[in-house]
Amino acid sequence: MSIKRVLFVVAMEAEASPFVSALSLAPCKSVFPASLPFRSFSGSHNGLDVTVVTSGKDATYSTGVDNVGTLPAGVMTTLALQSSSFDLCINAGTCGGFSRKGAEIGSVFLTKGAAFHDRRIDIPGTPFKDYGTGKMESLSTTNLQAAIGAHEGICSTSDSLDHDERDDERMEFNDTSVKDMESAAIHWACNICNVPHFGVKVVTDIVDGERPSAEQFMENLGSAAKKLQETLPKVLNFVAGKEIKDL
Repeated sequence: MSIKRVLFVVAMEAEASPFVSALSLAPCKSVFPASLPFRSFSGSHNGLDVTVVTSGKDATYSTGVDNVGTLPAGVMTTLALQSSSFDLCINAGTCGGFSRKGAEIGSVFLTKGAAFHDRRIDIPGTPFKDYGTGKMESLSTTNLQAAIGAHEGICSTSDSLDHDERDDERMEFNDTSVKDMESAAIHWACNICNVPHFGVKVVTDIVDGERPSAEQFMENLGSAAKKLQETLPKVLNFVAGKEIKDL
């Protein structure tokens, strides 16, 4: 069967807003309980029913900081997937990239898998170490990659923007191309809900570069969000009318 209903999961408002505006999506109140901070938007594009969900803001902080990280991402994705029947889930957002994997500021990567690099549960003689790493596969998107000129790679996830030597070791061991703060949690939710999925990530900072990630992220978030807005309609146009196996 061809893909008809697509869910986009996006962590930050700045990442989602240009895309929501470009597709003229309208706020939707049927996805989440009103008591939760998550937001949702829906509409149609090129014959597809499109829903975009974002994590909203944390009301504890007067600056209105986005609910980033694995906990909001996992909860938001699970609730959204349970609210309706989706044929495909796409995690869209920004990321850090590794120059050793060909990443540059503004590069677009499609995930071929995800893992955690900060869940260290090294208990000898048990499977907890592998569980902590949590390596998961994404959909094969060979045709889509060629169509939009994207890279392919594994996205590694942590609840921290920065990284230490142990994180670096785990990311290199996992053959990581890009890193973020949500992808592996979204993969996990899609797997337990049995919904095909992959990620579209735009690089804001070079993880194995000389400058701190935080500086690069703040400098490049706006341009990366614009690049994301340019890329996601291309993804939707390619997906429209196709089956999962054609991606």
